[in-house]
Amino acid sequence: MAGRWRELHGSGHWEGLLDPLDADLRRCLITYGEMITATYEAFIGESRSPNAGMCRYRRGDLFRRVDVSHPDWYAATRYVYATASAERALEWGADLKLALASAAGILGPEGADGSDPSVHRGYLSLYTSADEGSKLNKQSARMQQNEDVDVISNHRACFARLDYRWILVSPSFLFFSEYSASYCAIEQVLTEIARLMDKYKDEDTSITVVGHSLGATLATLNAVDIVANAYNKSPGFDVDSRRAAPVTAVVFGSPRTGDRDFRDIFHRLPDLRMLRVRNKPDRIPHYPPVGYADVGVELLIDTRRSPFLKPHGNESQSHDLEVHLHGVAGWRGGSGEFGLVVERDVALVNKFDDCLADEYPVPVGWKVHHNKSMVKGPDGRWVLEDHEPDCDDEEEDDNNSNL
Repeated sequence: MAGRWRELHGSGHWEGLLDPLDADLRRCLITYGEMITATYEAFIGESRSPNAGMCRYRRGDLFRRVDVSHPDWYAATRYVYATASAERALEWGADLKLALASAAGILGPEGADGSDPSVHRGYLSLYTSADEGSKLNKQSARMQQNEDVDVISNHRACFARLDYRWILVSPSFLFFSEYSASYCAIEQVLTEIARLMDKYKDEDTSITVVGHSLGATLATLNAVDIVANAYNKSPGFDVDSRRAAPVTAVVFGSPRTGDRDFRDIFHRLPDLRMLRVRNKPDRIPHYPPVGYADVGVELLIDTRRSPFLKPHGNESQSHDLEVHLHGVAGWRGGSGEFGLVVERDVALVNKFDDCLADEYPVPVGWKVHHNKSMVKGPDGRWVLEDHEPDCDDEEEDDNNSNL
């Protein structure tokens, strides 16, 4: 796939690659989907935990611990945190059967000063492709977003660089960390992108932003902000220079992000592409229904054709990320019969939900941490050990001390 990376990332707007679905693009999409699942699996959602809202694993172990297919291809370079109201998140998380409720729906207690807690929203990773041991031929910075479950009513101008005031965009994408009112999630992302672009300024680079559900809408805004404000260009180059990293958003089950003006701006930005994977029975991509518009190129799949799944009787199943990845693995086009083109274990669709047909002996929601991270100590007492400290934790403590 390394030799086709520009094509697979939308240089030709995926023309001729979607029906039938190109084999390399199929594998690429599944890989990106697995990168998103890492945010779900690593998020500490136990409300009683003192680490609620944090990432469970240190960056160096993240991909190995969440079982992505190619953990050695990537290196997590930064975790991204954002503030969310615990009350609102618990309210959303009360019914996880609603498609908009997220795996991150239960957050920890409020900060000691009564402020909203900072919670793990995603991460940035670095992918290095090599051609059979030769020198590096591409560096790709990736940003993964998990779902947002809170609507922030504060309209402080975190996106001041790109004026969204006249574009119909939900205010739910303005996230502010408790560590600094001016250092919201998008600022954390852009700071890390700038650092990586400077570090690899002599390499051919690309930036891929991925997300699922409401995290997909945040990924869309991240991608727009990166290109509109030239963060895809290495420092020292003129903003009008042609030397720019292509930016691609790959999203699954994405609601609409903005109105027609936003769509027009998106499509006018150079070096920006977006591929939306939509499951036909999933209603979430049709919302909001009035005043909003789709952006990018759509890959339409229909998991109702899969013989492995239960009949789609609830919104949760058709919106489930693992169901989307199952669909990508077996989709053979509008006129083709569903069949797994690439090997992907059907048990994964029951990881968090009840999607697999009952004839398969796979428990519902089987993905749980051993003893829910309770560990028996040498004194015979059980204690909760659900968080591996990382250098990110020290950085956050430093930010706190500077306030």
